[in-house]
Amino acid sequence: MSVKIIASKPISEIKKGDKIKVDKRILEVDAHFVLMEHKDSKGKNVNEMAIEVFDAKKDEDFQIRYFEENLEDRIEFFELQGGFMYTPVDIEKIEW
Repeated sequence: MSVKIIASKPISEIKKGDKIKVDKRILEVDAHFVLMEHKDSKGKNVNEMAIEVFDAKKDEDFQIRYFEENLEDRIEFFELQGGFMYTPVDIEKIEW
């Protein structure tokens, strides 16, 4: 499933306190960091990034994950379950 991305600035510039709209829900950014470093098929380092966001009204936490060099094809959304486990959630649109 492809996620429609509407960006007002490069994703790398998203910081704590920014707002991100996922489908119809507005979430606040808590952190933006390198989740894991990978090597691609050519041995080049590729960072998997994570943006932690939350819904203060519903006390729910989420994570947006993407690869720096392949945002359009690999952006994923996860919901925090049970305090430490992230479960994938299908979304249609994300904007910032």
